[in-house]
Amino acid sequence: MENEKRTAPAIKYIGGYLATKKLKGSSGDRKEEVIENGVVYRLWNPYNSKLSAAIISGLKNMHIREGSKVLYLGAANGTTCSHISDIIGPEGVIYCVEISERSMRDLLQVCETRPNMIPILSDARNTDSYAAELSGIDIIYQDVSARDQAEILLANKEFLKPGGYAYVAIKSQSIDVSKDPRDIYKEFISKVSKEMELIETIDINRYDKMHLFVIFRKPIKSPNK
Repeated sequence: MENEKRTAPAIKYIGGYLATKKLKGSSGDRKEEVIENGVVYRLWNPYNSKLSAAIISGLKNMHIREGSKVLYLGAANGTTCSHISDIIGPEGVIYCVEISERSMRDLLQVCETRPNMIPILSDARNTDSYAAELSGIDIIYQDVSARDQAEILLANKEFLKPGGYAYVAIKSQSIDVSKDPRDIYKEFISKVSKEMELIETIDINRYDKMHLFVIFRKPIKSPNK
């Protein structure tokens, strides 16, 4: 019951497994589908999605909801994106930024039956390449493999509306394999906390080794005022 309280309406535990209510008209793997009371849900594997892992691991602040506008940095082949697409529904939108052309080919297939997913082939550092498409973003979701993960987040913070949230999977091994992951997490949080408020940290090491899931909030007023 406690886990149920943490989730958005489109997220449900079914038989002990996390699932999202399937977006009407979308296609996908039938093997992941389960029907409850006539409603089709898609099982959400925490080993394939860091957001699923964070929710199962006790995430307390779930701000991705029906109608949310999401900027996803590091969309890859669209697995987590598709579940966010389920959650935000037809009134929401998720801008899926991915740098790899190979991953983009898979992502485009996912987007074909999900009109609330907009694919963007770009480097998340090159914010000017997609700036014209974005405004009033409610949530930034970041899952990128790069040394400058904190800088990438702060560069994209401009798209986030005041009071909006950033959900980040910190990949310690992509930043520096020679350092203790705990030190990398501290450094990341220290950098970002100069401009955003740390809301929550979730240990997802059970599902993804050497990763920490964190949530920040953009101040409603500039910290300099």
